[in-house]
Amino acid sequence: MLFTLKKVIGGLLLPLPFLLLLMALGILLLWFTDWQKSGKTVISISWLLLLLLSLQPLADRLLLPLDNRYPTWNGAEKVDYIVVLGGGYTFNPAWAPSSNLLNNSLPRVAEGIRQWQRNQQSTLIFTGAAGGTNPKSSAWVAAQVAESLGVPREHIQILDQPRDTADEAQAVKTVVGDRPMLLVTSANHMPRAIRFFHAVGLKPIAAPANQLAITSPLNGWERAIPSSIWLSHSERAVYETLGTLLQRLKGEEPDSAEPGK
Repeated sequence: MLFTLKKVIGGLLLPLPFLLLLMALGILLLWFTDWQKSGKTVISISWLLLLLLSLQPLADRLLLPLDNRYPTWNGAEKVDYIVVLGGGYTFNPAWAPSSNLLNNSLPRVAEGIRQWQRNQQSTLIFTGAAGGTNPKSSAWVAAQVAESLGVPREHIQILDQPRDTADEAQAVKTVVGDRPMLLVTSANHMPRAIRFFHAVGLKPIAAPANQLAITSPLNGWERAIPSSIWLSHSERAVYETLGTLLQRLKGEEPDSAEPGK
């Protein structure tokens, strides 16, 4: 119940639902009260914020500090485990395996496989429980993709009970112990994930995937025209900021590790 409540409240605080709720409030004020000026102000501010958060320069400026915290891992250090955190997924057996990985999941799995190819003595651990009424877990679906792309089954381990990053860290601790490991998750999620893993006594090497904040050249119209892509980048920045605030309220230790260590 608490897990579901956390997800619902967190979801409503993300830019799109939150601003749509503000617009709805403004419309109610216009149609059903005498507070016409207040209604116009609320709608105007909501629209402006939605516009700004849908533009690439602002969206990626918000996301960049998270995306850049840890560099892509290309070190030569050998590890025993490569842990890939779960993300969005579905399961349709008629689809190509990789099509079942949604949003941030496919880049995470792809980076996990890349790191395994550089450490073929290691074990790939996939985490993530089943969502809703789905018959398969996030971890199971990710493992199927890895196997379909050439990772031997004996080099794959599934942890399909954890529902969030804190649970994932606890579950990984029971398997990995003190042995060297890489942690693969989205770049914007990595700072918060590292703190969870440090809190249980693990010292993973960060191997971020799915970097989103663009600093390389773009066409002028791509920067000037609002897009749902850029809004999703703003959403990631807000989501991780909310997650960090909750982490601090719960008393998690601050991240003291250097990037890449």
